[in-house]
Amino acid sequence: MKLKHTVCALLAGTALTAARPAIAGVPHLDHVFLIMMENHGFAQVINNPYAPFMNQEALSANLADNYFAVGHPSLTNYLEVTGGSNFGVQDDNSPDWHNANCQANIVSGVDNDEANPNPICGIAGSGMDAATPPIDYTNETSGPPGICNVDCTIGYAAAPTTAGNIGDQLVAAGMSWKSYQENLPPGGADGVNTSDGNFSNLTVFTAAEQALGETNSAVTALYAVKHDPFAYFASVQSGANPASSLANIVAYDGPTGLYADLASGHVPNFSYIVPNQCNDQHGRSGYTVFCNYDPDDDGTQNGLNPANVTQADQEVQKLVTSIKASPVWKKSNNAIVIIYDENDYSVKPIVNQVYAVVDTSYGPHGVESGKFYTHFSLLKTLELGFDVPCLNHACDKATLAMTDLFQK
Repeated sequence: MKLKHTVCALLAGTALTAARPAIAGVPHLDHVFLIMMENHGFAQVINNPYAPFMNQEALSANLADNYFAVGHPSLTNYLEVTGGSNFGVQDDNSPDWHNANCQANIVSGVDNDEANPNPICGIAGSGMDAATPPIDYTNETSGPPGICNVDCTIGYAAAPTTAGNIGDQLVAAGMSWKSYQENLPPGGADGVNTSDGNFSNLTVFTAAEQALGETNSAVTALYAVKHDPFAYFASVQSGANPASSLANIVAYDGPTGLYADLASGHVPNFSYIVPNQCNDQHGRSGYTVFCNYDPDDDGTQNGLNPANVTQADQEVQKLVTSIKASPVWKKSNNAIVIIYDENDYSVKPIVNQVYAVVDTSYGPHGVESGKFYTHFSLLKTLELGFDVPCLNHACDKATLAMTDLFQK
């Protein structure tokens, strides 16, 4: 692989650590911090001069240079990372909150795709997930040329699926999780589909406020529930197990938030960290020029919004720096994982390859892996590290664990 030498040329003066041979298996993991970024492909981040920190991480930590998102749109991938399946969901619709009469897609057999405007029933039960064809002509596209899933050649047939997520697994095994969501409002996640951190879709505005244009539709969706996969599971919504409920979904700030937990060192075993839609490189039009959508995104670095790339890079730097400054970082086997959910414009020959870096508090660094990995590989690896069973497509024989990137 020559990629690291290319990145090294971009970041002149950076020392390159030689890769060491992988060992069998994944070591026990005490804490994992998974940072989810948005909607940009591998080639849009690697060697991008506006993303110096993420390129430095690709050199100094461990890089997967053959890692693929699975499908489209965003929520599908978030569910696949945390549950090993799309659960019949191939759109970004909000949850059908606490609707006991709503039948999960895997049970009803009716997929919730982008032609379906209905909210998504709480994921529960068992049945079949939705097929992921190599090229999709229905989601985020209509007709030829279609958008690439995975590498444009690999697909997944509809398969038997059981509702489950890594958070519930950890709690059942005596461990813990939190979903840290930037700009989640103070009242918590229940029923919140969009929020700017103060106001949300649940805010009741007075007539006087509405006359000034202060309405729910005017609230900027910095927090978006489509980036909060745990909120879609009936088990989490129900609160039947207080240790794995909507109370586990918290904001960055506040006494139980991300930065307070990092400062105290009292962090869960699994931290799912999602920046807001300006800081995760998703973009929002009409908010600030620095957050605007890419002017012309064709899957390359041409036409990207450089300010938003910089903003995303600085957010990742802030998060990684804060995690490594936490008292917990060097005390045990810990890992930071930085990934993008999908390459939003993966029209052939641009595939659904995304940036994926693993930075550990142990073991070798500077490893570059050319093995074929997907979001299912990441889930399988985390389940091995936490010693819990595999879920759905993470159990597939073709799904490789990322042993070379997590080795000790």
